[in-house]
Amino acid sequence: MNKLQNYLVIIVIVVISVATSNLFGQQADENHLDNNISSGITNAIAVLYATKDNNVSGTITFTKVKGGIKVVATVTGLTEGKHGFHIHQFGDCSGADGKTAGGHFNPGEMDHGAPTDSIRHIGDIGNIVADADGNATLEWIDSHMTFEGASSIIGRGVIIHAGEDDLTSQPTGAAGARVACGVIGIAKAE
Repeated sequence: MNKLQNYLVIIVIVVISVATSNLFGQQADENHLDNNISSGITNAIAVLYATKDNNVSGTITFTKVKGGIKVVATVTGLTEGKHGFHIHQFGDCSGADGKTAGGHFNPGEMDHGAPTDSIRHIGDIGNIVADADGNATLEWIDSHMTFEGASSIIGRGVIIHAGEDDLTSQPTGAAGARVACGVIGIAKAE
């Protein structure tokens, strides 16, 4: 499958997921039940594709675990050093520069911060660090992310930036250009 076909498959999965979530949410309201019905989603994945003039690729998995969502990233083709790593508002990687993914995912309208800060965007994952060969891995359990409700990361974009996120500059951490983009879709449970 080519990139466009991959994006279309992910979009269809997201539409089905949203429609199913809305159906269950309406049913709960009609029955006067708790509105926090679990979506049943336990795994998600984003496949990274390079933006124009870059060679970055990788895979990021998201797994529901005790305490939040476990994020495991494997990325190649980076320059050595730290690179900003964020979930962005839109699951749209169609722009050559990755800007169609919008800004950081921030439904709580918080300030930008480090992933360990209590005040931060839901999409703030901090930095991923590449070795001299351009390879980077990250494993992190995030207590702010969810697969459900208005704060759900399903269908959002994942961006790897050219530079380091300084974790303080507003609103983005001054991480520079976008070198890779992927869309978070529902993955088959293990």
